Amino acid sequence: MISFGLILLWTYTGLDKLIRFEGSKKAFLNQPMPNELEEILAFAVPGIELLLALLLLFSVTRWWGYLGSILLLTVFATYVGLIWVGAFPRVPCNCAGILESLGWGEHFVLNLGFIGVGVWGLYNLKCKN
Repeated sequence: MISFGLILLWTYTGLDKLIRFEGSKKAFLNQPMPNELEEILAFAVPGIELLLALLLLFSVTRWWGYLGSILLLTVFATYVGLIWVGAFPRVPCNCAGILESLGWGEHFVLNLGFIGVGVWGLYNLKCKN
């Protein structure tokens, strides 16, 4: 049940980026990093998000799903935190659907909450084993 929230998050965001791929790719190309990396990320991020959802579906791979979720959400939270404090000259965003309507502070807190869900899931897996 813990993994359900993360499965929904990753499925929603990954599919949204693929369905709106041209807009998503354009948003990646607006990021403050080298264009070559942005091109790779435009394809890799939705793929990784959907992979994490799949890993969380099955009990034999759930540990990897939680660990990957924690790592990716930590990267996202760090990035959002840097945007929130004004570390970049412009404010890029490549959020999915409803998440675009969140402010940077709300987005940061949401990421921290999902990191907590991932940590809780790992802890519960450890307790079961």
